[in-house]
Amino acid sequence: MTDQTSELQDPPALAALSDIRITDVIAHPLTQTLPKPTVTSWGAYTAVSMVLVEVRTNVGIIGVGETLARFSPKAYAELIETSLKPRLVGQDPRDIAALWQSMRRALSGRAGGMLIEAIAGVDIALWDILGKAAGLPIYKLLGGIGRKQISVYAAAVNWVDDEEADRELDRYVERGFTNIKIKMARPVKEACRRIERMRQRAGDKIGLCVDANWAYELDEAVEVGRALSANGYFWFEEPLAPENEQGYEELRKRCDVPLAAGESNYTTDQAMRLIMNRTLSIAQPDVARAGGISETRRIAMLAQNHDVGYAPHIGMSGIICETASLHLSAAMPSFRIMECEGDLSPFKVQLADLAPGCVRAKNGMVDVPTGPGLGIAIDWDAVASLRSQ
Repeated sequence: MTDQTSELQDPPALAALSDIRITDVIAHPLTQTLPKPTVTSWGAYTAVSMVLVEVRTNVGIIGVGETLARFSPKAYAELIETSLKPRLVGQDPRDIAALWQSMRRALSGRAGGMLIEAIAGVDIALWDILGKAAGLPIYKLLGGIGRKQISVYAAAVNWVDDEEADRELDRYVERGFTNIKIKMARPVKEACRRIERMRQRAGDKIGLCVDANWAYELDEAVEVGRALSANGYFWFEEPLAPENEQGYEELRKRCDVPLAAGESNYTTDQAMRLIMNRTLSIAQPDVARAGGISETRRIAMLAQNHDVGYAPHIGMSGIICETASLHLSAAMPSFRIMECEGDLSPFKVQLADLAPGCVRAKNGMVDVPTGPGLGIAIDWDAVASLRSQ
């Protein structure tokens, strides 16, 4: 792996940092072919995209971030370079809150969609710069509470035939994961059979949870939820469409399994209702979607204030998203457990000098990077090879 950057360089002298300014913002649209399809209730994903955001400064510090752009990455890149970059160049990158508000005003209307995902990539890069300028890892800047390792669960056993699901479950257990996610879909009766089959195969010592990716209507979710409760699963993730907040509230009344959701939320106000009324036991914002480290932190703190856990969503994202999530996990009091995607995709194994969590995990734990900023260095040769065509 070729490291052509100075991302982990010693910070410049304090005199130079007194006038640090953003000189350029570059959006790199990237596309990867997954080594193995990810199969959910939505179908089989064989390729997905992202945007790597590079923020340069006049003192030589470069920050990197990741925008969740599963599809049409060039459109995200154009949004970043035409609508966000003019609001950033010439500004002090350490004024993160002010820059976030400025970027939010790039488009009118309610917050969400491509704009907030685009902001997320820039925001992560700004925190990376802040850490490098201070010579501290991001979790320290967030006021960490002393975690050096993070609890993780393996993701995921795909919605495939029984024999393949058995093999996938066995591989995670053999690799030492003590908590594992199972994908669920329709038909409901088959889902309930899969729930029981996975529990019998894993045994009682392995924690299991389920992700439905909005597969169900309310009454279907009640039936699946009862099967999960009967088999000791620790949460039921995204059973309903994210807009169906009343449905989540009703589901909470009709089944005992804890509910988890939030990867589809962009901002704190969108997460507020189900956190504040404690319909959710677990909030799952994705740092590459939910406005970056700044907004995800606000969601995690809202969860803390209402006795709701924080469990970062990672999914098919890259090493930058995963690493930013590790820093948040190390710092947030409400943290419970982090997703550890086991796909070994190019976005996780080629883009940086840090191996993905699924490789580094030991006994269900992953170390938090200790270098300044994110604590990773990007391989720009790999970026060039993955550039969207």
